[in-house]
Amino acid sequence: MSRRKAREMAVQALFQLDFNSGVTNDEAINSVFSEREDINESTKLYAKSLVEGTYYNLAAIDEYISELSREWKIDRMAGVDRNIARMAIYEMKYSNERLQPGVAINEAVELAKTFGTEDSSRFINGILGSIVKNKELS
Repeated sequence: MSRRKAREMAVQALFQLDFNSGVTNDEAINSVFSEREDINESTKLYAKSLVEGTYYNLAAIDEYISELSREWKIDRMAGVDRNIARMAIYEMKYSNERLQPGVAINEAVELAKTFGTEDSSRFINGILGSIVKNKELS
């Protein structure tokens, strides 16, 4: 299983869900799966768990982000950045297999470099670093 691929697919699905209110979790993730070949079942299952877990905990996750990014309202953040941060917070705080903060932040920064703008990786690092610094993960 490739967790990095699963995260990439999950971010793409979360982005779709964020901007298309009529799309279900299953429709979004299946749309992403249909664009890729040779994805093993365990990678698909992990991607799906990331999408469902992030989406289920969205209100609490968005509250964390809003509190820590006082200069930016969550709806003003770039969609990719917002969804990468959401998923990383899910993995650090809510997932059954919680990631160590350093691992989650590194993975999120790499996703931001792939999918975001030139400034996305610094932004993601700052938001997630603030959460860890303020010990908001308990």
